[in-house]
Amino acid sequence: MALSKPLEDLMRLFERFPGIGEKSARRMVLFLLQQPKGFSEALAEGIRKCSSSLHPCSICGNITDDDPCSICSDPFRDKSTLCIVESVEDLITLEQAGIYNGLYFVLGMLYSPLEGEEVSPQVLERLVKRVSQGDIKEVILAFSPKVEGELTMNLITSVLDPLPVTVSRLSYGLPVGGSVSFADRTTLHAALEARTCLKRGEGRQ
Repeated sequence: MALSKPLEDLMRLFERFPGIGEKSARRMVLFLLQQPKGFSEALAEGIRKCSSSLHPCSICGNITDDDPCSICSDPFRDKSTLCIVESVEDLITLEQAGIYNGLYFVLGMLYSPLEGEEVSPQVLERLVKRVSQGDIKEVILAFSPKVEGELTMNLITSVLDPLPVTVSRLSYGLPVGGSVSFADRTTLHAALEARTCLKRGEGRQ
């Protein structure tokens, strides 16, 4: 069955969402078309506003409409700990769990040399600058326990090795091959509380 070009084009756009295949994209598009016109207009306006007003925080990389973001500018956050996460989604997951009150740094990707994905030197420079210029005593590596996560933790540990900070990782309370973004609050809390030290810092007591 041939589909109209506007319908097919919209389905192709929905297929670009993570975890959305052809059938799911078709269901979502057909659902959208069955809604009142106001729903489509409100959705389009919401996307437009987010696209025009949201941007990465210049300090941590969180998505925000202010710079710095509300986390970086909060005077009540624990400024002695810095949690490094892969994505903004992971940051939001930890925040919503309510188990961590320190600062963040969004790396934006994981190190995967076999797939040609390397962490930008500029990002690593920003990380080193952030850690060395602040009052940070501990860096927590909160990556999903998979090969790419392990490689990224090794990379960051080596980059931070000259600095007098403790480097720790989340406990294996997270299932191997699992994802920080999909972990429940109890699992995240156990992983954070039982984090493993990778490097002991000296001088920032």
